[in-house]
Amino acid sequence: MTELRGIGIGRGIAAGPVRRMPDPLPIPEDEEFTGDADAAIAQAQAALDEVATWLTEQGAISGGDAQGILEAQALMARDPELTKDVATRITSGASPERAVYDACLAHQRLLEGIGGYLSERAADVADVSARARAVLRGVPAPGVPESDEPFILVATDLSPADTARLDFSQVHALVTRDGGPTSHTAIVSRAKGIPAIVGVNGADTLSDGDLVIVDAGAGVVRVAATEDDIAAAQVARDAWLASAGSLTTATHAGGALKDGFAVSLLANLGSVSEVAEAVALGAEGVGLFRTEFLFLDANAAPTVAEQQAHYTELLSAFPGKKVVVRVLDAGADKPLSFMPSAHEENPALGVRGLRALRAHEQIVRDQLVALASAQRATTADLWVMAPMVADAEETDYFVSLARELGIAVAGVMAEVPALALVADQVFETADFVSIGTNDLTQYTMAADRMLGAVSSYQDPWHPAVLRLIARLAEAGAAIGKPVGVCGEAAADPQLAIVLVGLGVTSLSMVPAALAEVRATLVTVTREEARERATRALTARSAAQARSFGSS
Repeated sequence: MTELRGIGIGRGIAAGPVRRMPDPLPIPEDEEFTGDADAAIAQAQAALDEVATWLTEQGAISGGDAQGILEAQALMARDPELTKDVATRITSGASPERAVYDACLAHQRLLEGIGGYLSERAADVADVSARARAVLRGVPAPGVPESDEPFILVATDLSPADTARLDFSQVHALVTRDGGPTSHTAIVSRAKGIPAIVGVNGADTLSDGDLVIVDAGAGVVRVAATEDDIAAAQVARDAWLASAGSLTTATHAGGALKDGFAVSLLANLGSVSEVAEAVALGAEGVGLFRTEFLFLDANAAPTVAEQQAHYTELLSAFPGKKVVVRVLDAGADKPLSFMPSAHEENPALGVRGLRALRAHEQIVRDQLVALASAQRATTADLWVMAPMVADAEETDYFVSLARELGIAVAGVMAEVPALALVADQVFETADFVSIGTNDLTQYTMAADRMLGAVSSYQDPWHPAVLRLIARLAEAGAAIGKPVGVCGEAAADPQLAIVLVGLGVTSLSMVPAALAEVRATLVTVTREEARERATRALTARSAAQARSFGSS
C-alpha cells in the first residue's frame, strides 16, 4: 500500500471504495446579454433568495454546529453588496448566470485576500454561486454522489451544505485535498464523530472505486488496500464504533488521570444555543466562549443590556462552574462596520484581536461591563480573556481594564509565539493563560491554516509548538497559575495526554470530543503522561512527535 498524509480529525478508522464529488458546473459563457436587464436582475435575485431559503431550511433540519454554519452561508447569499454587484454586471451586459459567477468570484477573491477567518469563508461563497447558477440553469446542484454501498467520500473540499447533509450510514469517512483543522469538514466530522482527513496532499490522485483505508488517528490514507487489509480495517472500525457508543452512554465523571490527578474538561462554545449539548455531554464548564456571534453581521455594536442578557443566560447554565469568555476577536480579518480599519496587505499580521479593541476601546469596555453585571446575577465562576495578546505590556493593559470594570479573574490567550517567550512577565499580571493552538501553530510554523499546500505544517504535534506550550505551562506552574488549552489540539485524545504531561491544567474542546478524551486520559498516570510529553519534545517532526507521544 502507498500512503497519503494529511490532518486527521478524530481517532476513527474506516475502509472502502472511493467515491469522488462530481465536477462543478462549467463556467458560463462570457457573452453579451441583450435581454431585459430588469427581468434578468430579478431572476438572479430570485435564484440567490431560493438558495438562501434552502440553506436556512437545511440548517434547521441539521441543527447543532451545522445550523450555525448554514445560516451564516444563507446571509452570504443575501449580502446586499453581492446582489448589488450582480445587478451592476447584468446592467453592463452580463447574463444572469455569468453575473452571479463573476460577482461571487470577486467576493471569493476578496475574502481570500483578507486572510484569517474570512478566507475560510471563500468556499462558502463558491457554493452559493454553484447553487444559484444551478437554479438559473434549471438543473440539480452538484452534490454528494449516490452509491449502493458504503464509501469513502473524496473531494477538493466540501461545502457547508454538503457536509451538513451527509448520510453517515453511507459515507464512512471524508478525505479532502484542501481545508484545515478549523474547516467546515473538520468541524462537522468532529461533531458527528466520523473519521476525516483534511489537507491531504495527493487526494486528487484518488479515483472512483479505489480501495482505501482512512486512519484519522494517524492522519493517513492507505491506498491500493487488499481485500484482507479492508477486512482488518472493518474489524477495527467495528471495535472503534462499539467503544465510541459506550463512551456516549457512560456516566460523566470529572476529567482525571489513572492515578486520580484531576484535569478539567471544558467545552468550546460559539453561542448560548450550544450550551445544552455541552451540559448533556458532561462539560465541567466552558473553556472558550466566543462572543463574535453577537457582533458579526450587525450594523452597530450590541448594547450593554443586550450583551448582559446573553451572558447571563450562559452563566446561569453553569452554576458554580468555570466559564471562560473571550472578548471580541475582530479586526481586519473579521471586519465589522462599526470598527472601521484601514486596508491591510496581510490582516493575519495586522490590527486584530486586542490590537483592534484598543483602537475601539468603548467596544471592549461595554463587553466587560456587561460581563461583570452578568457575573453578579449568577453563581458561575467567570473568567475573561483577551485574544491575540503579544506581550506583558498588552497583558497589563487588558487585565488593568478588566479589573477597573469589575472582572475578578482576567487572563490572556496565547496565540502569538512572542507571548510564550515572555511568559514569566505575562504571569506577573495575568490570572491565567489559555493557549489557542490553531493560531499558535499557524504563527509558529508560518503556515496559513486554510492553505492546502502547507497543511502538513499546520499540526499542533510539531515539537516547536509543543516546546512553546511547555514554556507557558512551566511559567504558570512556577507562580501557581493555571494554563489551559482551548484549541483543536485538546480534542485529540493522544495529544491531550501529552498536553497534560507538559503541565496544562485544563482542556477545552468541542463537546462531541469530551467522552473520548475523558476515557483516554484515565488510561495513564501523571508520570506516564510526563514521559510521553518528554519523548514528544525530542522529536524532529510532527509525525515523529505523534509516534513518540502516542504510546
